[in-house]
Amino acid sequence: MPAPQPTILATSGGYRTPEFGDREFGPLVHYAVELSGTTRKPKMCQIGTAAGDQRHQNAAMAEAGYKAGFDLVNLNLFAEPTFQHIEDVLLDQDVIWVHGGSVVNLLAVWRAHGLPAMLHRAWQHGVVLAGISAGSICWYMGGPTDSFGPPLRNITNALGFLPYGSGVHYDSEEDRRPLVHQLVARGELPETHCTDDGAGLVYFGTELREAVAERPGARGYIVRRDGDVASEEALPTREI
Repeated sequence: MPAPQPTILATSGGYRTPEFGDREFGPLVHYAVELSGTTRKPKMCQIGTAAGDQRHQNAAMAEAGYKAGFDLVNLNLFAEPTFQHIEDVLLDQDVIWVHGGSVVNLLAVWRAHGLPAMLHRAWQHGVVLAGISAGSICWYMGGPTDSFGPPLRNITNALGFLPYGSGVHYDSEEDRRPLVHQLVARGELPETHCTDDGAGLVYFGTELREAVAERPGARGYIVRRDGDVASEEALPTREI
């Protein structure tokens, strides 16, 4: 059952360290499933390209999926694709969740394999696109990234499904907030949407519908250019 409209949940969160095991999904991942509208066992595809398709990461996600009661598959592109017909797999999902890591590497590998067009068709088909960190930036025009190592650098060649800049880990990495403000003030990023750790932003089509959080105090923000400076708006954020 596809979501009733193209939907993206872009986050700086989604995972928990469980009492037993390596990983479990937090409320943000479960909310992505809720947004899909599925009434059966949820189908989720995890894409770990940004972290190099590490097999221990796949195992942690499979464990989290089992605990959550999801039918979860991992799509690897290293050293070769997991599936012969990738688009068929993507279109069969309720949620596509993209893990963090290097957004620069993610974009290069995805483009080599034709994933941007496949993901866009899945989005239009009603598959919820979601992810954390690099898996959040990828849906936007771009934003600050540590993909090249320190210091943070701006990229502007992300997928552009959402016509905004992205600022992840807004409250936990001290260089990110001032850099977002500088980039927006100089016109190097458009209006930029930011998330504290544990927060997420929901889009129907390209319209921002709400900010949500899986921990108290986490917020979403909009940073806009105002003359030669940037102004920041803290969004009403609903705890889920």
